[in-house]
Amino acid sequence: MTLLLLLLHMNFVAAPADIPTLAPPTNVSIMSVNMRHTLRWRPLREPCSTTVLYSVQFQGEFELLVLNGSWVDAHECQVTARTQCDLTFDLGSDSDYNLRVKGRCGPLQSAWGQLDAPFNRRHTLLTPPEVTTTTVGDFLVLKFSQLPLTGNVIVMMWRRGEEQQAEVFTVPVEQKNLHVQLKDQKVHCFRVRTVLGEQLHSSNSETRCVSIKGPDSIWKALTVVTVATLVTAALLFIILWSVIHFKSGSCSWYFHKVVLPNSLRNDWDIIPPEVQEEEELRISMVTTSDPKDTKDWDLPTSGTGVASTGEPPGQTLWHSHT
Repeated sequence: MTLLLLLLHMNFVAAPADIPTLAPPTNVSIMSVNMRHTLRWRPLREPCSTTVLYSVQFQGEFELLVLNGSWVDAHECQVTARTQCDLTFDLGSDSDYNLRVKGRCGPLQSAWGQLDAPFNRRHTLLTPPEVTTTTVGDFLVLKFSQLPLTGNVIVMMWRRGEEQQAEVFTVPVEQKNLHVQLKDQKVHCFRVRTVLGEQLHSSNSETRCVSIKGPDSIWKALTVVTVATLVTAALLFIILWSVIHFKSGSCSWYFHKVVLPNSLRNDWDIIPPEVQEEEELRISMVTTSDPKDTKDWDLPTSGTGVASTGEPPGQTLWHSHT
């Protein structure tokens, strides 16, 4: 009897912890793009002195009909401070799912905030994949990104102006790239879309066109690089050989020394024409006159060309060579 009363008391004390005392999260919604499902909600409006933690549950048709309406915890979204939850791997079938979330502030918890209508992953929004292109010789390589976890990528490719003769390629999303060998160097265009099952598909991407250079472009590029490398190596070899084998005395054989003309030298004196003529006249008078006639003369030393004869002032004698 005492044990029964103790158990009843414990249940009575623990019961208030499960009773919702806070308002539920609001604006519960789900966004599904390319089969990636994200549940979002608004934070609790009541102030909380600690971090508010949230937990998410889901209920599929199996849980609803077979397991008597039970709910399953979303393992990646238990006691989390985030206000969103990735349910991509929890919603693994094409059945309808009910989703709900609640918050906890310390010992207090909120009521469940539930999605307004059941969600089915067949309502996901498929978008065309992102495509990057590269050319290797006559191969066109397409690489895809932003893909769903399952499905196929449909590629339509044609020569420009020949869309009616387009080729269609089906690429599983796990492959993520496509190699196409093109037989000519014309411009090729393509469009892509994502397909999931028979009815679910994305819209077509914008048409893109690329130019194929062909296999000869690779050999041309390699030839240019090879020739440039060989020429550079040959020039380096010649320079090194010349530095090693060039003798110091061989410079005179290649480069001859030329005597600098007098007109280019800077060690001669510049004599004005007037002074030069007077000097020549003085020398002429000295070398051609009779010594008897010139013994009493005072030869000019200043270069004036005038000789004194001892005559009275004003009388001068000029001698010239006849």
